[in-house]
Amino acid sequence: MKKDEKEVLDSVVEHAKAELSSVGKMLEKTELPPMVDALVEGPVIMIMKSSVYIDLAPYGTGIIYGREFINAKDIIKKVNIGDVVKAKVVSAGNDEGYIELSLKEAKQALIWSEADKAIKSKTLLEITVKEANKGGLILEWQGIAGFLPASQLSSEHYPRVEDSDKDKILKELKKLVGKRINVIMISALPKEGKLIFSEKDNNPEERQAVVGKYTVGDAIDCTVAGIVDFGVFLKVEEGLEGLVHISELDWGLVEDPRALFKIGDKVKAKIIEIKEGKISLSIKALKENPWKEFETTLKKGDIVSGVVIKFNKHGALVSIKQGVAGLVHNSGFGSEEKLKKTLEMGKTYNFQVTLFEPKDQRMTLVFLDDKKATA
Repeated sequence: MKKDEKEVLDSVVEHAKAELSSVGKMLEKTELPPMVDALVEGPVIMIMKSSVYIDLAPYGTGIIYGREFINAKDIIKKVNIGDVVKAKVVSAGNDEGYIELSLKEAKQALIWSEADKAIKSKTLLEITVKEANKGGLILEWQGIAGFLPASQLSSEHYPRVEDSDKDKILKELKKLVGKRINVIMISALPKEGKLIFSEKDNNPEERQAVVGKYTVGDAIDCTVAGIVDFGVFLKVEEGLEGLVHISELDWGLVEDPRALFKIGDKVKAKIIEIKEGKISLSIKALKENPWKEFETTLKKGDIVSGVVIKFNKHGALVSIKQGVAGLVHNSGFGSEEKLKKTLEMGKTYNFQVTLFEPKDQRMTLVFLDDKKATA
């Protein structure tokens, strides 16, 4: 190759390299067009009778028309030329080169995004109760239906009714319809179009400050605020309640808390647990433990006299003293039916101790069939 030809070729190659480099830099600077479902925004440049045009520079022009125009009519009525709006891409480009958009879907996407933020930040929301059913309350936020389960109601609004009667629960819940209550959002389900709310701990910092005044082991004066099948709610102070589980009401067998307490009763209780801003209480913890009396006087193999106080799926519960009871298992009789035929409720029999653990309040017994029962 001649020298002149080589110089010309080198010049062409260098020029080509420069062109490619320039194109490469342009491509690097060029943003990819928006994909379907992407949220975009831009100013409204034209509003027609059945369509709206939005400037989406540098991508091109967006259009809202057809079904999307009809679905967003209420929103479009409030839009003016020059307003910057957010929209969701439903088609990256139609036959006329416009990017098809949806205002309504964009609004929904933004609402669910707000819901997600509200959940993470535990934002306090004041919402009006729309309806009530046997499971809880129906609320509405930003046009989206929400549910507040009865289990997530504050102690102030919790429906404490006798026998957990569902009709009575509904009657109590209906009293809240139309009222505004403070709640936090705990779950968002976009696919189902539902929100879940909670009225509990809607001001965790304030609640923590109140609960922080108390310590496990404290004996405090309380007032009975509510009675349910599983225990008693005690008012510790204004805005703070604690639960005494049925197992912590008394050392003796308690089947119905309503037989022991009524609303307004003044009682003393001991704090046995503080967890996640909730206080658990015990009334029996402030009473003398009847099991201690037998720690050194009763052991496995001893013969005791006891009265049958309850039957359950495992056998019969037998009391040897108020607050001290042991289990006579069905297996000792062959079946539950035979046990109930042999042992009568309220009658006294002789038994032998097969297990005795007073620290855990555990005792098992076997019936001594060679001993005659006495009424």
